[in-house]
Amino acid sequence: MTATPSPPPAAAPSGDAARRSDFQQPARKVLLAAPRGYCAGVDRAVIAVEKALEQYGAPVYVRHEIVHNKYVVKTLEKKGAIFVDETEEVPEGNIVIFSAHGVAPVVHEEAKRGKLATIDATCPLVTKVHKEAVRFANEDYDILLIGHEGHEEVIGTSGEAPDHITLVDGPGDVENVEVRDPDKVVWLSQTTLSVDETMETVDALKGRYPNLLSPPSDDICYATQNRQIAVKQMGAEADLVIVVGSKNSSNSVRLVEVALGAGARDAHLVDYAEEIDEAWLEGVATVGVTSGASVPDVLVHGVLDWLAARGYEDVETVTAAEESITFSLPKELRRDLRAEARAATEG
Repeated sequence: MTATPSPPPAAAPSGDAARRSDFQQPARKVLLAAPRGYCAGVDRAVIAVEKALEQYGAPVYVRHEIVHNKYVVKTLEKKGAIFVDETEEVPEGNIVIFSAHGVAPVVHEEAKRGKLATIDATCPLVTKVHKEAVRFANEDYDILLIGHEGHEEVIGTSGEAPDHITLVDGPGDVENVEVRDPDKVVWLSQTTLSVDETMETVDALKGRYPNLLSPPSDDICYATQNRQIAVKQMGAEADLVIVVGSKNSSNSVRLVEVALGAGARDAHLVDYAEEIDEAWLEGVATVGVTSGASVPDVLVHGVLDWLAARGYEDVETVTAAEESITFSLPKELRRDLRAEARAATEG
């Protein structure tokens, strides 16, 4: 009886067969959010610092980070901007710029006492909330400010009417709220919050105070909302979402939360492409990419290049809205602030 020979081992696919095998692998692609990155308020604030340095020369002092982004702050420092924590740190007779997040009236008074020339780079949308706070305080309302404790914007807004404002830090904080008259209470909000969480907090407040008044217009800024909408559209399809932004940027942190809530399997916040962990890409076919409202697009391109080098070359844009809003630069840039500061010290 003759033994049946064993079949030869299968040869590795080559040529067309290899190409067909590759074709069967999950296609790797990137979903790129639009809009993303700089909003009008951030653009205005950063240009204000650059223009001040051009017009008046270094140094120009900036109270707190002009916007919450490491790259932007380091870039402006190289050009001659000096960032300080408090107004008192600025030497007499110099120029100080207030950040996009806004400041309380007491900070303006500190600058005046320190004989400083000031440039107010507060985002006009934050200024709108400040004006709302003053108006409702003048009408003797209790103001429930929805926001995160310690955030610069919240500190600035609270300083407009400290005797009337109570901070509400999310839905879980609602049970701690006490007001003088439940029929004379209004809510305002930090501009960079998650829209969904804010409305959850508002609903909880209305459960306690049915006559709670809403602000005359939406406090959460258009850019924050548009970036969250784009991430929601990506999140359902993306295995991984990478948000470019700094950890102290409220709107960037919210984008990570929104991505996970929209169905993304994983989401991370990074300042630079080098912070991405290759382990995050395991089993990932689709990567969503976006950036916070204080992030220059050069950082996003760095992430796209990093992903392309690892096989994610196909980039598809997910457009949620078109943005055309711009804000004029602070009026103080039209004056000779160096001369004004010198006159203040001599007077």
